[in-house]
Amino acid sequence: MILQALNDYYERLRADPETEVSDFGFSQEKLAFSLVLSEQGSVVQLRDLRQFEGKRSFPKPAVVPKLPKERSGTNAPSYFMWDKSKYVLGCELDSDGNEIFFKNQFDSFAEVHREILGDNKDSGAKALLNFIDQRIFGQVPEWATKELLSTGFICFELDGQRGFLHERSAIRNAWQEYLRKNQSEIRGQCLITGQHDCSIPSTHPQMKNVPGAQPAGAALVSFNAPAFGSYGKGTSNHNAPVSERAAFGYTTALNVLLAPGSRRKVQLGETTVVFWTDIPGVAEEFFGLSVGVKEAEDHEMAQEVDQYLRAVVKGYYPHELGKRDTPFYVLGLSPNAARLSVRFWHVGTVGKMAENIGNHYKALRLQRSFENEPEYPRPWWLLKELAPQRDSRHIPPLLGGQFIRAIVHNQPYPRTLLTTVMGRIRADRQVNYLRACIIKAYLTRNAQKEISMGVDKENTNIGYRLGRLFAVVDYIQNDAAPGANVTVRDRFFGAAAATPRRIFPVILKNAQHSLAKIRKEKPGWAITLDKSVQTILGDVDPRKGFPATMTLEQQGMFVLGYYHQRQDLYTKQEDKTEE
Repeated sequence: MILQALNDYYERLRADPETEVSDFGFSQEKLAFSLVLSEQGSVVQLRDLRQFEGKRSFPKPAVVPKLPKERSGTNAPSYFMWDKSKYVLGCELDSDGNEIFFKNQFDSFAEVHREILGDNKDSGAKALLNFIDQRIFGQVPEWATKELLSTGFICFELDGQRGFLHERSAIRNAWQEYLRKNQSEIRGQCLITGQHDCSIPSTHPQMKNVPGAQPAGAALVSFNAPAFGSYGKGTSNHNAPVSERAAFGYTTALNVLLAPGSRRKVQLGETTVVFWTDIPGVAEEFFGLSVGVKEAEDHEMAQEVDQYLRAVVKGYYPHELGKRDTPFYVLGLSPNAARLSVRFWHVGTVGKMAENIGNHYKALRLQRSFENEPEYPRPWWLLKELAPQRDSRHIPPLLGGQFIRAIVHNQPYPRTLLTTVMGRIRADRQVNYLRACIIKAYLTRNAQKEISMGVDKENTNIGYRLGRLFAVVDYIQNDAAPGANVTVRDRFFGAAAATPRRIFPVILKNAQHSLAKIRKEKPGWAITLDKSVQTILGDVDPRKGFPATMTLEQQGMFVLGYYHQRQDLYTKQEDKTEE
């Protein structure tokens, strides 16, 4: 199903005139130089194709002939109509600027082009063959600059004519004929298209731009041990027969999704998430900006995304996202040595995806501490709260994928989300808006708790009550001794949440001393605070007293009660100041 959906996406890209995607046997690569040849094969001009921004240079992207299989090894064959200088001229500069000659690569360039263009009558093909005949191994032409010998790929043009040689129809036809003659001799039924008598390759092209995977690429479909094979097919991909064209299609589509700068890709921890729809539209952009790292490029776009989120949180469907029943696909990948692991795969509709995203942000909703805090915090911001020093490199590697999967499937959040955030709070004793959002979302969805956005004085949950009580005690100490080096929260927050019976008698006794100090300067305010303590204590069952220990969910409620009560206390104080 994954391969079939990716192959269908490739066909969608090919049909889209605004998208440039290569045909079978071709690939988009980056070219640095072009040699302009005369019909006799002499070099008329060396053309630099790069664009410069300051000191940085950017090669020109172009679609060039290329076998679906990546070349490898020290004596790998030459590319057709383009390659590096060590193939084109048999020479390359090392890091010290010394010339190094490559005989095998020099010969391979000639061998490949003579085989494919041998009797071709095209003037461009003849010019290139003449150029090859005029080369002398071990001699570097005068026109070959140091940059040419050390930077990027080289292609060819014919003097007086527009376009590259590899774009000429006669040369493209020769390349396609070469592909047809050299296709795999193993034939069978393609498991993607269902077509019979197809050429079945032994390996598939590799996927690039997956962080953590090998830079040269990693396989989505592969068999690395005979034990995984069947019917004596060993470790080849004949165990999963896919035609050459379908293999090229699904891998090309996935590489387009994974390309740098792709708007259909989200990176969370070690999990790379790609997504697409059957019909191009706003829905893909909306999903990427809703669960991704990047902000909208302009203020207007950011406002639109917030409007969409506001609508889906309320249960409405923004019609700008297109038809609700448009298929929507989400694929989560993670690196695994030379292969890719599929972390999750989701097939749904745009309407259902919008509903799931709405449910997620509805579970997160909480009263903000400050106006500049995000109303709809993205998953990346939440995950950074779980990392020591908020360093994204320390985000638990598996948690990102589990979190996104829960959002996409509208399933319970991973247990590690709650354990990690509680661990961070115990470690640095910081309870902020984003961490409270994480806990609220977890308890709302996983524990089926009904939690309000602000303080809920009717909530009888013991954890919530004790969290509110702790916030009041913390406030009393800060009011009595502002600027103290160590606060109640610094000393007792983690222990009070985990073992209330051991901690609360101590901090309540100390709170009475602090109230006595406040009473000397602000007697009315001291009475108000004392009433708050007594009111919250009055809801604690006197027969049971403070619980000896609390579960992790109760500790989560403790944090929320503390956050809510603290918000309520400081909001009231501001109101009084304004009055």
